[in-house]
Amino acid sequence: MLVSYKWLQDYVNLNGVTAAELAEKITRSGIEVDGIAKLSDGVKGVVVGEVLDCSRHPQADKLNICKVDIGEGEPVQIICGAPNVAKGQKVPVAKAGAVLPGNFKIKRAKLRGEESNGMICSLQELGIEGKLVPKEFAEGIYVFPADAEVGSDALSLLNMDDEVLELDLTPNRADALSMIGVAYETAAILDESVQLPEISHEASQEKASDYIFVKVEAPKENPLYTAKVIKNVKIGPSPLWMQGRLMSAGIRPHNNVVDITNYILLEYGQPLHAFDYDRFGSKEVVVRLAKEGEKITTLDDTERTLTSQQLVITNGTVPVALAGVMGGADSEVSDDTTTILLESAYFTGGSIRSTSKYHSLRSEASSRYEKGVDPNRVRPAAERAAQLIAKYAGGEVLEGLVEDDQLTIEPAVVSISLEKINRVLGTEITSAEVMKIFDRLQFEVAVEDDEFTVTAPTRRGDITIEEDLVEEVARLYGYDRLPKTLPSGESTPGGLNKGQEKRRTTRGFLEGAGLFQAITYSLTSEEKASMFSIEKRPPVTLSMPMSEERSRLRLSLVPQMLEAISYNVARKNESVALYEIGSVFLNEGEGKQPEEREHIAGAVTGLWVDHSWQGEKKPVDFYVVKGILEGLFKKLGLEKEITWQAVQMDGMHPGRTAEVLLAGEVIGFAGQIHPHLQKELDLKDTYVFEIQAEPVFDYELPELHYVTIPRYPSIARDIALVVDKDVNAATLEAVIKDAGGKLLRNVHVFDLYEGKNMEAGKKSIAFSLTYADPERTLTDEEVTKVHDKVLAALKEKADAELRS
Repeated sequence: MLVSYKWLQDYVNLNGVTAAELAEKITRSGIEVDGIAKLSDGVKGVVVGEVLDCSRHPQADKLNICKVDIGEGEPVQIICGAPNVAKGQKVPVAKAGAVLPGNFKIKRAKLRGEESNGMICSLQELGIEGKLVPKEFAEGIYVFPADAEVGSDALSLLNMDDEVLELDLTPNRADALSMIGVAYETAAILDESVQLPEISHEASQEKASDYIFVKVEAPKENPLYTAKVIKNVKIGPSPLWMQGRLMSAGIRPHNNVVDITNYILLEYGQPLHAFDYDRFGSKEVVVRLAKEGEKITTLDDTERTLTSQQLVITNGTVPVALAGVMGGADSEVSDDTTTILLESAYFTGGSIRSTSKYHSLRSEASSRYEKGVDPNRVRPAAERAAQLIAKYAGGEVLEGLVEDDQLTIEPAVVSISLEKINRVLGTEITSAEVMKIFDRLQFEVAVEDDEFTVTAPTRRGDITIEEDLVEEVARLYGYDRLPKTLPSGESTPGGLNKGQEKRRTTRGFLEGAGLFQAITYSLTSEEKASMFSIEKRPPVTLSMPMSEERSRLRLSLVPQMLEAISYNVARKNESVALYEIGSVFLNEGEGKQPEEREHIAGAVTGLWVDHSWQGEKKPVDFYVVKGILEGLFKKLGLEKEITWQAVQMDGMHPGRTAEVLLAGEVIGFAGQIHPHLQKELDLKDTYVFEIQAEPVFDYELPELHYVTIPRYPSIARDIALVVDKDVNAATLEAVIKDAGGKLLRNVHVFDLYEGKNMEAGKKSIAFSLTYADPERTLTDEEVTKVHDKVLAALKEKADAELRS
């Protein structure tokens, strides 16, 4: 809802409260103000000018030389290219030195050799949206009414010196979908009274009932329908002040009659519709449900096919309007209309919403009916509109209101005790303060022994239960005044448990390593369900699968990761790195729920390093995924507990796959998928890993001990060992660590050689060993003694010889 600050002052005294201050107060009372738009922000120096003369530019067919009186002595010459500029017009003029939206400064200039001292403006150039500009001025400059004063502030005449508050209303606050509704809210906040418009018009001696008869055949959807008849109407533009208010509220002006109905919609929140009486087709208004397949052409020139659930206004024979949504094209008000049939009705929200949604036709009227209008404003809104049509369109209002009234809505009556209000809010508000709040809201209230019986006005359809009254008291008392308390008693401080911390750490590390998170299906096919599973069990079968491709619960995350990799590669994204922390499902037997276990998996293909400007490219290999896992284990503090060993698995490369062991127990694997499977999925070399999350997250780490930074130098020794090809580096490393004792600080592999000059069935593995003592500097003799012990152990336990 867009609320004009200037317009609001017609109904309530704001006592000097600025628009910004009012927005803050309204927000604090429970209706959020999304923003404030100052319509003339950044615009200055625009006045009303009169075109005294207009002639063709000698050097340009589409330009005109205009002599314009701007109320400052001698007329000024302005070059204008608008097709509708003409002598005698009152127009908006941006003087030399003026500023238009976008910080566009108007300067004196020469156009094709002729001097121009300003700019005659369109409304769009002044910052008004094109969809809000009246159609006759959509393609040219704007023309003021003839009574506009030359030299006066054009922005003020266009209501652009206003500020507009945008209210973000919740569905229950339909009462604030009108200026009067917002006035009631503002008056309650500021403790002021509301001044409603005075309604009076001279009625004709003729009676409306002689011209029209109303019959409602669907009282459930339309319990109240009223009609007025207004004769001798002269269609023309609406007053400039009304056009300005409509545009500031986001509605495009059309003509005086249509603009008045839209103005009342905004003022009262009551939708109206004006029919051309002479084109209506009969003297009878019949409101009924449409016949199945019945058709109507609405005001947007669209033919719509109706259903039997949709409410229509008819002339007794054919539909002339979609009730509460949009009128029909055949009976719309046009320039030659002289007699108006004015509709004001109460339609139920469900019916209007159903019709609006079915036709994808949402209007200002339908949005208000959907949320609920005040039944007690139906008649006053019609009389107010008749008053304005009589005043601004010269209409003659026929006596009486023709209606079919089957409405039985009564105001809600709700009782609540002072004790409950204070108990819920935690306050000590007095009975007098509560009474004052209800008076400010203009709720009728009776008090007996601190028990309040409140009769909510029909404009506040959201007041139905005790809690609604508590909310009203709280918001006007001030949410910021409510006492603040902390829970008492024993409490547990918030935070993440160890598993949550490690899960978050794992996610952060893998993303930092360059992998993107994937979330894949838990359902898969029978063929893929058992592939790559760490623990072998029959897969769980769904009793009612959506398809055979999604008929089993997965035992591994890898098959779905490979689907995602294949999907990306097929779309030219050839370097992909994904990870997932998700569940697998282990069969517990017939009739039992499967056991759900968390796994961590990843899949990588393509280039791991691609620095083309440095000519450096590195494809993914086994050591990339092994390094990712080693980095993760180090981050989790498990690097000393993890070992690796070669393994052969179905679906995995027989020479590039390893099991991951935590404290000697297998928790997962890493390696390259089998070349046959790669070819089947149309992939290049692709590497995967999958480990069980629970052993990793729940592993009890030893207490952390800190050591001092070494003060004494270390000594390094390198050894190259010749061993059988089937002896792995991990076995040799374990022997070295065991034999090296306390002086051995570090050991790592730095070379592997197989080939020329190496005995058949043998290989060379080189290690770098670091010796140090934190308390003193080691001598060569001490290091040699320990080193010889290491070499002897390697010979004895692994048949390893030093390479010559």
